[in-house]
Amino acid sequence: QVQLVETGGGLVQAGDSLRLSCAASGRTSSTAAMGWFRQAPGKERNFVAAINWNGAMTNYADSVKGRFAISRDNAKNTVSLQMNSLKPEDTAVYYCATALNIFKLAGRPDYWGQGTQVTVSS
Repeated sequence: QVQLVETGGGLVQAGDSLRLSCAASGRTSSTAAMGWFRQAPGKERNFVAAINWNGAMTNYADSVKGRFAISRDNAKNTVSLQMNSLKPEDTAVYYCATALNIFKLAGRPDYWGQGTQVTVSS
């Protein structure tokens, strides 16, 4: 089992920045992909960003390209999501996830965190 714990959510204004972090523990793998999803009230959980095991490959949803940046620190078993130029439509619960590889993560992650709320006011 892998445990994922997200931190860094909060209430910000449109245009502000926020950084989410996720710490992995348990049976972690340094070769696993990690990423972020989000779920707005009344909507499905959607993919946001992913990064492969060594950081050489990243993938973003079109809605966040150019504004969000994903990174990881394998020594600390963490993945971060830097969110800039936030918009009210970015308001959601953000979930950390991990999977065997970046392709599997986009479709069906193996493990999920409990989520952290991000609220962007206009």
